[in-house]
Amino acid sequence: MVVLAAANILNNKIAPRLGPLTSAAATAALVAMARRSGLSWEEIGFEHGRRGAVAGGALAAAVAGVYTAGIALPRTRALFQDERALSLSRARVLEEALVQVPFGTVLLEEVGFRGALYGMLRQRHGTVAATSVSSALFGLWHILPAIDMARANPALGALTAGESPGHLDTARVVVGSVVSTAAAGVLFCELRRRRGLLTPAMLHLATNSFGYLFARIAAKGERPTPKEA
Repeated sequence: MVVLAAANILNNKIAPRLGPLTSAAATAALVAMARRSGLSWEEIGFEHGRRGAVAGGALAAAVAGVYTAGIALPRTRALFQDERALSLSRARVLEEALVQVPFGTVLLEEVGFRGALYGMLRQRHGTVAATSVSSALFGLWHILPAIDMARANPALGALTAGESPGHLDTARVVVGSVVSTAAAGVLFCELRRRRGLLTPAMLHLATNSFGYLFARIAAKGERPTPKEA
């Protein structure tokens, strides 16, 4: 718990650009703890490589399809208006999508929560407890990102909180985000149990990295076209 809490604060508040390094160190520590507790690599989730890649690829393609439909529909296009992506230069967007997300976010969250932590809990308390506890902690892990989301993406924050964008209550956004990400954690745990870590990792990567790409595409679609002379 101490390793995860320290990494969360460092990645969100103190040194976010160093997220890949922090996450790599925290992931290595958690995997070492899992191995010392007697878990095999397969029990940590490093299994079903080819099957996991096929399933993960299909889920990533589904995410791309949902996002494409989302930016095409006026009612859902606002969900992609996220200042965390729109305020960045093109180079920084590429850094976020190709470096920060895979190595600063997905690596630690999947290998940490769904790999090492899940495996240690499952070894001692069974599958249900492992899924419940790791998913609940995964939800709590998103408290700090949810605060940022309330400011950067009012439409998505409103959807999470169940209220109008003009009257956002940050506390409700945080609670909604914790609940929704905990529910996502349950799905990811089930994917990990059936197909290994690669499947939820690819789904997670697609969800976050494609978000940067589609935010930029949605913003370009909103720009008014010049009138003909």
